Amino acid sequence: MKILLVEDDQKLGVSIQKGLIEEGFNTEWITDGVEARERVFQEQWDIIILDVMLPGINGIQLCEMIRFKKNKTPIIMLSALGETDDKITALDKGADDYIVKPFHFKELVSRINALHRRFHQNHEEPNEILTCDTLTVDKSKNKIYRGSVSIQLSSKEYQLLCCLLEEKNKVVSRIRILESVWHTNKDTYTNIIDVYISYLRNKIDLPNEKKLIKTIKGRGYMITDSE
Repeated sequence: MKILLVEDDQKLGVSIQKGLIEEGFNTEWITDGVEARERVFQEQWDIIILDVMLPGINGIQLCEMIRFKKNKTPIIMLSALGETDDKITALDKGADDYIVKPFHFKELVSRINALHRRFHQNHEEPNEILTCDTLTVDKSKNKIYRGSVSIQLSSKEYQLLCCLLEEKNKVVSRIRILESVWHTNKDTYTNIIDVYISYLRNKIDLPNEKKLIKTIKGRGYMITDSE
């Protein structure tokens, strides 16, 4: 597996690169956001690990640039900032995972392997259409409609909606959502689910349309067109 590590902390960068190489990963370490931007697009990477606070271009900005260029390489953000809003910002800009410093190296390796595995297993069928009542998601085109109204969603909102629609009329547990959308089962992420469910409801529950996402207390969430 080929990994690009972008971390300006010398001691931490040396430690992470050494550990990843010992785990058998081909790892290149860069300390500057501007140089990282060039390396991201010069070669293909299996995983990109980005520190948030970087000189030149910070990790959030770089993540946004990568996604703007339609580059789907899995991105793990590293940061000492552990507030929910910090995580939401990174995830909304296209990060696939977010690890708060300090962290255990074994957890990083586990997250890398899980993210790489899910990324390569996620082969969407062409022209796949998901529906619920008047809500339609065209996965082949990443288009969402409620009736004739086009709806714009962030990357994580879209993944969450698809996760629910793929199990329409069934209760989807919080753990299932965390694993599918955030590629983790850590309880520290559960409040993010509530935030994103609220975001989704605000965007898909248009005036005079049926409310589709139901909270199943103590179990999770369900999207359904039944009363």
